[in-house]
Amino acid sequence: MNEEKKTYYIGLANGEISRSATSSPWNFRIEATDDEITLLRELFDQNYSTEIQNFFRAHVPYIQYHYDRENDAYDKTLKKVYGIIYELGDEEARQYIESLGILSDDEQQ
Repeated sequence: MNEEKKTYYIGLANGEISRSATSSPWNFRIEATDDEITLLRELFDQNYSTEIQNFFRAHVPYIQYHYDRENDAYDKTLKKVYGIIYELGDEEARQYIESLGILSDDEQQ
């Protein structure tokens, strides 16, 4: 069944997904189905939970960033978010994500 795609505006820093371009600052415009937005929301929620774990971990001075599983999980989830935005976003979003160089060629299809 083909679901209708709607326009959404994504605020990456705060994990906000909005149907209105004027509601708050946004980084990307995408066209997505309800299921795709649900997946994106779940990834934002997952990273929010990981941020809380990172807050507590940050108070343990002997764990370095590059040995920290929570940071790795956050980075992995953020890369998935960028992949979805790349797939669903407009040309401006795709060009920006390509300029970051964070997605492999397989993830940019």
